[in-house]
Amino acid sequence: MFGLVSVILRVLDVYAIIVIAAALITWVRPNPYNPVVKFLRRVTEPVLAPIRSLIPPEKLGGLDISPMILLFLIWYVIPRVLLALLL
Repeated sequence: MFGLVSVILRVLDVYAIIVIAAALITWVRPNPYNPVVKFLRRVTEPVLAPIRSLIPPEKLGGLDISPMILLFLIWYVIPRVLLALLL
């Protein structure tokens, strides 16, 4: 069972790297037709959009904190929930 949790956590680590890359690429004006940009948006938007709807960037002066919230969930909340389910 710990092996399955370990695999899930590794997949989440890879997804966290993808979220960081997607957040960093928004700091520049990326070409929306670039395959890398399309991949990053296609992979991250389904998860970031619900968070963004709960805390819209317009209410924070244009600052989008949804990637930070998602990373907090991936790095702190989900591992603790998975370990609690095992015990």
